[in-house]
Amino acid sequence: MEGETFSRVSFTGEAVDMISSLGRRHGPLMFHQSGGCCDGSSPMCYPAGDFLTGDADVLLGTADIPDAGHVDFWMSREQFNYWRHTRLTVDIVPGRGSGFSLEAPEGKRFLIRSQLMNEDGTDVEPSAVS
Repeated sequence: MEGETFSRVSFTGEAVDMISSLGRRHGPLMFHQSGGCCDGSSPMCYPAGDFLTGDADVLLGTADIPDAGHVDFWMSREQFNYWRHTRLTVDIVPGRGSGFSLEAPEGKRFLIRSQLMNEDGTDVEPSAVS
């Protein structure tokens, strides 16, 4: 996010492999997480620009991923209000996600793993969470 010196979003190696594969087929990519129920709470992968973002969305971060380019990760502003104190890791697991997300035909789905963080971007120690 603008003005921050730490990353709010990262990707597991397995997620990077899938994103690279999808990038070779679809070109530059983007992610959006809306915070809805069911599949809407999963990060959705689209060709860059296919999901229109606006004032109701927050750009959490960007990653340069081989064969997929400059991949932006967006979240709805309403959802960000709940997740603002977490660092997100995009992972990929077996299973069917939404038919709109590019990985769905692969029999896999992206998901978010989260870690509480302090305002300076450092991880909250597990013993500090009650």
